[in-house]
Order: sequence, then C-alpha cells, then structure tokens
Amino acid sequence: MTKRRLSLWFLGALGLLVVATSFTACSPIYVIRAGIAEAKILAARRPIPEVILDPQTDQRTRDMLTFAREARRFAIDDLELDVGDAYTSYTQLDSDTLALVLSAAYPDRLQSLTWWFPIVGRVPYRGYFDHEAARREQAKLDADEFDTLLRPTAAFSTLGWFADPLLSSLLRSDEIELVETLLHELSHNHLFVSGQVRFNESFATFVGRAGSVEFFCGREGGGPDTLRCLRAEARWRDVQRWSVFVDRLIADLQEVYADTTLDRDAKLERREAVWTTMRAEFEQEVQPTFESLRFGSFMSEPLNNAVLLGQMRYYHRIPDFADLLETEGTLKEAIVRIVEVTESGDDPWAVFGDLPGDL
Repeated sequence: MTKRRLSLWFLGALGLLVVATSFTACSPIYVIRAGIAEAKILAARRPIPEVILDPQTDQRTRDMLTFAREARRFAIDDLELDVGDAYTSYTQLDSDTLALVLSAAYPDRLQSLTWWFPIVGRVPYRGYFDHEAARREQAKLDADEFDTLLRPTAAFSTLGWFADPLLSSLLRSDEIELVETLLHELSHNHLFVSGQVRFNESFATFVGRAGSVEFFCGREGGGPDTLRCLRAEARWRDVQRWSVFVDRLIADLQEVYADTTLDRDAKLERREAVWTTMRAEFEQEVQPTFESLRFGSFMSEPLNNAVLLGQMRYYHRIPDFADLLETEGTLKEAIVRIVEVTESGDDPWAVFGDLPGDL
C-alpha cells in the first residue's frame, strides 16, 4: 500500500500512565513501555531551525526539513488548522521504522478486535516500539484464529497532547509524501471525532492528499506545470481510484458475511472466491489506471479482514470528499464545512447527506 503509517496515541506523561495503570482493561506494562519510548522521542527533540542551520546536517535532511516548515505554515495560514506546537522540532531515530502496528479482525465478519486506552477509548490497533513484543502478541492472536496484520509505521500523532516532533523516519519518502503525511497528522490535531476511527482516518487522508496538491501547485516557486504539482495531483487521483475499488470489495464481502444461511466455514470459502475475483479485476482493470501510486501489495500480500479493515479506515468514500472539495471551492472551506457538521453533533458522514455508519 502507499504509506505504512498510522495515527498512534502513545501516552508518555507520567500522569497519564498513572491513570492507565488503574484500569485493568489496559495493560499497565504495555502503556508504561509505550510511555517510556515516547518519552525518549520527546527528550531527543531539537528545534527544526537549529537542525537546518547545523553544519553537520546533510543537504537532503536540510531540504526536507525546510519543506516541512513550509507545509506546517501552509496548514496554519492557508488551511487554518489548529496544529498546536506539533512538528516544530525534529528527532533522529536509530532506525527507519518508528514502531510496529498490530491490528486484528474476526475472519467471518468485518469487525475489528479493539483495545481500550485512557483518553481515546477503544481503538482497533496497538503500536509497539518493542518489535519482539509485537510479534509475540501477533502469534497469540493467530493462535486464537484471528486475522492479523503487523506493519511498520513512520509517523504518529498524540492528538495535541504533546508537541509531536517530526521524525527522521519520515525523511526517507519524497517531498510530496512528506507534506502529505504532515498534513494528514496535523488534521488529527484539528479534528478528532471520538468513536469514529474510519471517518477520522479518511478525513485525514483527504486533507493530506488534497492539501499536498494545493501546497505544491500554489506555493511560491511551484505552480500547475511543475513536476511536484503534477505528481501530487496524480497521487490524489490514484487515491480516489483505490478508494472506489476498496469500497466495492468491502461491499461484496459484507454481502457474504451478512448471509445468515451460511455457517462460518461457508463464509470463509465464499470470501476466498470474492478475493480471487477482485484480485483479477484489480490486476486487469484497476491497476493499469494508476498514474503514480501502485498499491502493489494488494497483489503480493495475503488478504484477510485485518488488512481490508485497515484500507477501509484510510480510504473510505474519498471521492465524496473530493466532490465536497469541488463544491466548497477550497480545502479550507471544505474543512470548515466538515467541522460544522461534527460540532452540530450529527454523524460526521452526514456531511455527504447520508449515514453509512462506522467500523
């Protein structure tokens, strides 16, 4: 898939750890380990201007951090996002992988296994700085016959609880993916709807992708004919194509799982048939239409419900977000409209005129 990252809520303050360890639903050891790792990341922060001016900083890092500063300013001035102090500092990591993210789902229905955490409530994934601990937990879930997905992540958001630093793991991507990721994560600081994981992540995908287009096509030194603008536009179109395909695949599987005449084994057999059909369609009809992004792992990785739910959370109804953007005229106005709907207390999907629910 395009980007291996997730908006993780790592709790690093001792006060939050005290709260966390008072609840048996949340593993105290897990939270303490996450808090220690987060504390190390925060302790290693350096102001981005200092890193840029440091003569020991290589030119590529200097250039990428300059893009990051511009993108953050764009988020504040042009999109009017409430970003707090996020991404004003930089942390050099020891590896390109920040953490491993584990998710799990029931094999005979599109329902995630969830974990409870203080502040954010129940979420359908856990992040592990300790990679061996992540693999051990995945093995336990596999043994219990859950569908699982364990994948690396290069970025996270603490939803404004801490001044998130820009991590060195993000600099391995190109300028467009860097800007997209920053805008994606900053959008979580601006808007987070409790209990609406699928909406939050799809909204952030929208802000990241559409925002990167506005940034590169409108910035000084940019423009509609520049290579970065054209690449950002192509990737935004590709994400919309992928969203259409994923939503259709999910709808076909929902029909199978909702069939009460089928027992568990029959549902698993039917889902394999759906996957086979959709894989062939993807390879022959969908993938050739992509201009920049490939989504090639769809062909190479084993498909299961944990994988599919992850895709649905990030890419649900993206063309509807694009239509809203066209209606409102600018990304800033589209964001304002979305926030108005959420603040009214309505289901956030009501911004599109209907309520598909959330998984």
